[in-house]
Amino acid sequence: MVPAGHDPRSRAGRPRRADARRNYEQLVEQARIAFAEFGVDASLDEIARRAGVASGTLYRHFPTRLDLIEAVLAEQIAELVELGRRLLTAEDEFDALSTWLRAVLGHGLTYRGLSAAVMNSALDREKGLVSRWHAEMFDAGAALLARARQSGVVVADANDADVLKMIGAVAWAAQDSPDGSAQADRLLALFMNGLLAR
Repeated sequence: MVPAGHDPRSRAGRPRRADARRNYEQLVEQARIAFAEFGVDASLDEIARRAGVASGTLYRHFPTRLDLIEAVLAEQIAELVELGRRLLTAEDEFDALSTWLRAVLGHGLTYRGLSAAVMNSALDREKGLVSRWHAEMFDAGAALLARARQSGVVVADANDADVLKMIGAVAWAAQDSPDGSAQADRLLALFMNGLLAR
């Protein structure tokens, strides 16, 4: 399946041939598996081998590692943004915020090194897909946090950017831990407790 947000067309804008489309989809699928297994620094040549194509085919579809990361993440980012929008109508504002931040944290833990790779590359792509995703994610989180602030369940000075940075920091801290998921849950619980209005 071609991820949401990615047109199954060649870089020249022409529709992809059936074999090229299959190669694209296989590369994205094998990259998703390799990134989950080894982190986003996984060998691109190994990804090409697993997809049954030459390395040159991979680089034709994805000239840079970030291009491949974008293709892998497109659908998941769209799901997180959509989850944030749905949670805006949830009855419990604090639970809605907590649910969305837990989903974002789980996403961050799936691919080791993801946060650093995206942030480092985003500096060169201010108008690119990474920037658009960052804005969409920020908007979803900011709306949930604003709703929780207005209802009085979180502290009034909770800052949108700080909250999202803290979730990134929790993912970074837990990603190499032997009990990474459990540690992330503990850190998130501590953080959410700190957000609660007393």
